[in-house]
Amino acid sequence: MGYIVSFGFVFLIIGISTLFEKLNILNVEGTRKFIHIGVCNWWFIAMYYFDKPIAASIVPACFIFINYLSYKKNVFSAMERGEGKEDLGTVYYSISLFILALWTFYIHMPYIGLLGILIMGYGDGFAALVGKKFGKHPFPLNKEKSNEGSLTVLAVAFIITFLVITYYYKDINMLNTLLISLIISIISTIVEAITPNGFDNLSLPLTSSVVFYLIMQGIK
Repeated sequence: MGYIVSFGFVFLIIGISTLFEKLNILNVEGTRKFIHIGVCNWWFIAMYYFDKPIAASIVPACFIFINYLSYKKNVFSAMERGEGKEDLGTVYYSISLFILALWTFYIHMPYIGLLGILIMGYGDGFAALVGKKFGKHPFPLNKEKSNEGSLTVLAVAFIITFLVITYYYKDINMLNTLLISLIISIISTIVEAITPNGFDNLSLPLTSSVVFYLIMQGIK
């Protein structure tokens, strides 16, 4: 049932985005970000249905190959950037899901992976949309990114970290929760800003999850 729901959910997101593209509701970049943001919520399905690392990693493992095929053959045009095919972002996305599923389900802490995946999905996804529409000021560390987009990553990462700590670490006091949230959000913002060509779909979730894990282990 977990696999049926998982594949059904992902293909539903792709199908909706393809429909939006054909109806001109969203442009090419808009459909990509719709998928980018939507698919990250698969992690909730994984946490509900799976409790072992191999079981949780099978779905993203399949999409590593599916996304690479789409990248090469433009199978799912809503996921790709068009003829230029500027990066392997969708493949890196699946690799991140695969690595974090293996690691965090193995240590019985899938919420560590949840944090990184949601920061990538919502943070990077909304940052691109905000930056494209409202970005007027280049980010100092990467002139191709905007302050407006980077502030979006900062805000989203802070909120996600705050919610994860509040829900899963009820013994952490408010001051430490705010401080850890700020640290993770700053690191996430810098990583997203300086990582090129879709590789942030790999560097952002892995870095966020690993740093968060180390901080929380240090507190314990």
